[in-house]
Amino acid sequence: MKNIIKMLAVSCSICCSFLSVSAYADQQAWSDYYQIERVDYPTEIDPQIGGVAAMQDGRIALAIHSGEIVIFDPKNNTWSTFAVGLHEPLGIVQESENTFVVMQKPELTRISDTNGDGKADSYRVLYDDFGMTGNYHEFAFGPAVDSKGNYYISLNVASNFAGVFEHIRGDYSDKCNPKSEMQKYHDKQKWIKGYRKQVTRMFSCAPYRGWIIKVTPDGQATPYSAGYRSPAGLHVDANDKLWTTDNQGDWIATSPLIQVNQGDFGGHPAGLNWLAGYKKAHKDIKPDDIKAKRKSPAGLFPQGELANSPTQPLTTSGHQAFGLPEGELLIGDMNTDHLLRFIPDDVGGNTQGTLIPFIAGEDLGIGNFRLDFDKNSNLWIGKIHLGWAGDEGLLKITRTNKPMFIVDQVSLVKDGFEISFNQPIASLPSNVAVTSHTYHYHKAYGSPKVDLKAVDVEVQKVKGKRNTIKISAKTLETDRLYTLDLGKFSDTAGRPLMGNVLRYTVNALK
Repeated sequence: MKNIIKMLAVSCSICCSFLSVSAYADQQAWSDYYQIERVDYPTEIDPQIGGVAAMQDGRIALAIHSGEIVIFDPKNNTWSTFAVGLHEPLGIVQESENTFVVMQKPELTRISDTNGDGKADSYRVLYDDFGMTGNYHEFAFGPAVDSKGNYYISLNVASNFAGVFEHIRGDYSDKCNPKSEMQKYHDKQKWIKGYRKQVTRMFSCAPYRGWIIKVTPDGQATPYSAGYRSPAGLHVDANDKLWTTDNQGDWIATSPLIQVNQGDFGGHPAGLNWLAGYKKAHKDIKPDDIKAKRKSPAGLFPQGELANSPTQPLTTSGHQAFGLPEGELLIGDMNTDHLLRFIPDDVGGNTQGTLIPFIAGEDLGIGNFRLDFDKNSNLWIGKIHLGWAGDEGLLKITRTNKPMFIVDQVSLVKDGFEISFNQPIASLPSNVAVTSHTYHYHKAYGSPKVDLKAVDVEVQKVKGKRNTIKISAKTLETDRLYTLDLGKFSDTAGRPLMGNVLRYTVNALK
């Protein structure tokens, strides 16, 4: 374990940058609208939380890094241990009153209390037919569950900061560097200065690393979607749409949010080793070989500004009591001290939309890895760092019910953007600034902003639409991220706009 932590300190695990950034230079007073409570955590329980599930009876189940499932009862302020002996669990869902499904590093497991004594006595493998080379970066995330009870898990690719073990699980890809050479990584300095240079930055040498897998309730698995680097956040929304975040790195210019359908390719080529009929080795792939296959992200997180290592999305549907419109996603991040809202916008069957900074500040902190709403619409957040970047502990966020002023909807129109607000506005924002840019798609690690330019716009009210403005632009372009800064802007009651910088990813035009 000590060796693993040392490797995490010099490489990219869940995260992709050491930079910690804030939602705003002048963080707005989110404490007026939300109370953030750091839960008093017992010293004997590992404070690194890999999974959070708000249970049907109001208790909170946590999958923790040291390998236990513990249950917190907020009503009585008590803690109990439900299960032990797990291997790096990084996700949990409650399947029934006494059963959880947990994603461990080596398997998806159904864990049950069959005699009702509050302790797990049944551990059954639901799915473990995926490869493992022993590389420290081969994390396993999930599960997310749809309305039919199908589970979705995601499998990290490996990192060339290390190689592979002598004994691996699953076939070894003939498109990878020779296994005999990949095992010679234990002399770290020699590895870094020598053979590592011949290995792609990330690699998939064991089956289905870099894939999302669909698993039925009885354990039947389907390779669902390839092309991911470190897809730390999976979520199925109220419409049974599957979402994932990924982390910036090689082939991933800046962290994306992707709405995933079966057969989609997320953009990272390592996992193509396991696509039937695909013959080109990862090291020989060029951007033009795969660019047309790549699924356009629904949202992009500018690195160092909005998110460095986005984590789990969570739908707001059914939780209007939390103060947000239904149908949005909330998203955490490992390195930034804010949450994010994603407002989807369907344009001709294309899913795209707007990312807006949400609750922010030191009270929230960083390392916001797993999120869940309880039945009273309180938001619970589990934090983790894995010896690298992030934080520890459990947060409870409760709305104060004080009215706030936020963006309600952002819609792309033929010649610009329509923005609706949840409160009456007396006048137009006076200092609107809009820019657009794109990114390189290449095998290098990340990308700077490309072709960053100011966009000439006009701002006007929309007739017949309550509390809506239109930002008109002479031209709009696809495959670009538009940043709309509304400046300092208040409603008729003088409340400041909470989240005044909007980032809309344009994949398709009206």
